[in-house]
Amino acid sequence: MSTPGADAPTDFVQLLRTLRVWDPEVTELPGFDPAGAPAAPVPLFTSWFADAVAAGQPEPHTMSLATADEEGNPDVRTVMLHDVDDHGWHFATHSGSRKGRHLAARPYAALGFYWPVRGRQVRVRGRVTVAPDAFAQADLHARSTGALAAALVGQQSAVLPSLAELERASDDAWARAEREPDARVPSWTAYAVEPDEVEFFQGDARRRHVRLVYRRAEGGWATELLWP
Repeated sequence: MSTPGADAPTDFVQLLRTLRVWDPEVTELPGFDPAGAPAAPVPLFTSWFADAVAAGQPEPHTMSLATADEEGNPDVRTVMLHDVDDHGWHFATHSGSRKGRHLAARPYAALGFYWPVRGRQVRVRGRVTVAPDAFAQADLHARSTGALAAALVGQQSAVLPSLAELERASDDAWARAEREPDARVPSWTAYAVEPDEVEFFQGDARRRHVRLVYRRAEGGWATELLWP
């Protein structure tokens, strides 16, 4: 058995080494002075989010959601942010999906946002709470017909026998969503990550990255800097 790294680089590794992050000739990174940061993380997040949108970041509202099963085995996937407020960062899914089952067993999660056009990341960790069903249904019905149709298909994370069966179920769901725009989806559940910790990362082309962490403290938030 060869020792990892001892052989000549593969084509894939050579390809990786041609890639650059935050090339100053392509991307102009903003500065970030933590001394001017607000006392709580939500205002800074919404400010950075609006900045990413203005800078043309594709799909800035997508985020990585990390959960763990009953045995503590981690999993991660990309989901859509629905809102952020004093209750936390909001998203939704089917309660019977893999992430829904994880959250029922271990109601804690981590979120990760990455906006490369600005060299920025935001990481959120905390307890996950479940919103009332009326809130989840209202949120679903405020979205597109396609979103409702996808929710009506259901069975998320279950084994799919064939793509033909998915096509049939999707066609039926689209027809129902157009016919019943207020159709309830009982399994559709709204969640919020109530943060214990939020980290803001500003990349720097010379690798002098700025990392500001908010940690929940009695009566508010405490902040500190981390080495990059």
